Amino acid sequence: MAVAAMAAAAMAVADSSTGTPTMPRSAATLRRRAAAQRDREVDDERRRPQNSTGNLMRMYNDDTPGVKVDPVVVLVGSLLFIASVFLLHIVGRLTR
Repeated sequence: MAVAAMAAAAMAVADSSTGTPTMPRSAATLRRRAAAQRDREVDDERRRPQNSTGNLMRMYNDDTPGVKVDPVVVLVGSLLFIASVFLLHIVGRLTR
């Protein structure tokens, strides 16, 4: 990277109006620069994560096959299961 910067500085020509070094611009240079910019944009698009909410929302749609269970029913059922395991542990301690 530093070698490229030194080569660019060596090729720079002084601008007659300001005296600052500028690079000669040819059509080939501009085409290469535009192509490099497009390549960077394509690489950035490939690195971005794809939006997968469409697939996730399809899972909770009414059109999906399977058993439809309300979340409240699942919550109550799991709490009842935990309570039954808790009570069975107490009964097992008392009957020994």
